[in-house]
Amino acid sequence: MNNRRDLLLQKRAESNLGGGQDRIDAQHKKGKLTSRERLSLLLDEGSFHEIDAFVTHRSNDFGMEKQQFLGDGVVTGYGKIDGRLVYVFSQDFTVFGGSLSETHAEKICKVMDMATQNGAPIIGLNDSGGARIQEGVVSLGGYADIFYRNVQSSGVIPQISAIMGPCAGGAVYSPALTDFIHMVENTSYMFVTGPNVVKTVTNEDVSSEDLGGASVHGSKSGVAHFTSANEVACIQSIRKLISYMPQNCEERAPRLPYNSTGDESRSSLINIIPDNPNQPYDIKEVVENVVDEHSFFEVHKNFAENIVVGFARLAGRSIGIVANQPAFLAGVLDVHSSQKGARFVRFCDAFNIPLLVFEDVPGFLPGTDQEWNAIITNGAKLLYAFSEATVPRITVITRKAYGGAYDVMNSKHIGADMNFAWPSAEIAVMGAKGAAEIIFKRQIDSAENRDVAWKEKEKEYGDLFANPYRAAARGFIDEVILPEETRERLIAAFDMLQNKVKNAPKRKHGNIPL
Repeated sequence: MNNRRDLLLQKRAESNLGGGQDRIDAQHKKGKLTSRERLSLLLDEGSFHEIDAFVTHRSNDFGMEKQQFLGDGVVTGYGKIDGRLVYVFSQDFTVFGGSLSETHAEKICKVMDMATQNGAPIIGLNDSGGARIQEGVVSLGGYADIFYRNVQSSGVIPQISAIMGPCAGGAVYSPALTDFIHMVENTSYMFVTGPNVVKTVTNEDVSSEDLGGASVHGSKSGVAHFTSANEVACIQSIRKLISYMPQNCEERAPRLPYNSTGDESRSSLINIIPDNPNQPYDIKEVVENVVDEHSFFEVHKNFAENIVVGFARLAGRSIGIVANQPAFLAGVLDVHSSQKGARFVRFCDAFNIPLLVFEDVPGFLPGTDQEWNAIITNGAKLLYAFSEATVPRITVITRKAYGGAYDVMNSKHIGADMNFAWPSAEIAVMGAKGAAEIIFKRQIDSAENRDVAWKEKEKEYGDLFANPYRAAARGFIDEVILPEETRERLIAAFDMLQNKVKNAPKRKHGNIPL
């Protein structure tokens, strides 16, 4: 019995060592943690239970049968984050560069299946050189098995990916199919084809970091939702993100205890909107003054900054925020901001997270670049996402709500439950200056002093339409409120809507304009 016991302990130690101490040291020299160190930081202390620790590959080609490592390059299992169940896999770069083999893929698929069947999030920590070349099509098939499960689990359980090292070729598509991607600056990268292939095919000379590093995907492509300075910060970000989500699509997001002081007014909101309607301001100030203190957690912070999305809490309740940002491109909607907003809205709707929209939008960005890059189709994505959403949806118009963008930004007409407006709101087809030039063109052109006439007609149009009261008279705005009343009204409205039920027509699925 003692010999058998010793054998088990020996195998456990061997599995824990991965590719060996020398390779672990090499990982540390790169400024990277090992697969197990990452899991120890991610999960509550003592909560991790490993599965398939003794799995080995089955390949006999190219002398692979002489190189066997227990676990085969990925650590899989389950544990808890803040006491809540999650399933995890963490690729081990010390074993064959974390490359994916048949058995490596089978291990990942097993925990993915368990996560879906038991209704808990799946978190993947990716650090891999890609498909294990020695196994050929079997390795490629393993990737496809994972992709298929990503799609089947989409909208059923939250799926979170962290890129902790290389992620190239076919390997990038599994993270791309998940809900959120985290990347680490300077030590992680993603691309379909690497710098060498790019150099050969297009003659472009580019580094891995410039081609697919965290800063590129966090700001230019939008592939990464979060970027972190180091792995510890990345893992802390994942833990925080999970706190806003339910376990699965059948549950509601956890609600934290909240003790009201009895006075929910926020005088700090009174003077945020400038007197000059063309002067920018930071919508994040509005968000942070409305939601619970320090609860706003921004998503896609450095990508498409003309729209702000993220999670927050309101009286302890988890909500999703979508807000136009007047401080960047005047808050216009364009190709990237529409994509960013639509993706976030669909996630919140899939997981029963109520939506709060702050609107200050002068319209869609004009120009050949936008039209040639399909602003029509991309703008329709945001329109589709809001129209499709069945969770409680509330909009607060802080200032401009012009043209088709007014419709798109969760208007009453596309199913919003409650629509509030501040006295500073301007709800119209376009701004007063442009409208006056069109409507009163003849009068302005024939006037003795064209500039004076233009200003008079601009004021006339503004008095009629550049306010929230025409919309309120039609019932398109439920209530015009003072800025300091916003938090109080929103808490009451979300409480009122918490049991909302909306049944969609029977269909297989809609056809979102992709």
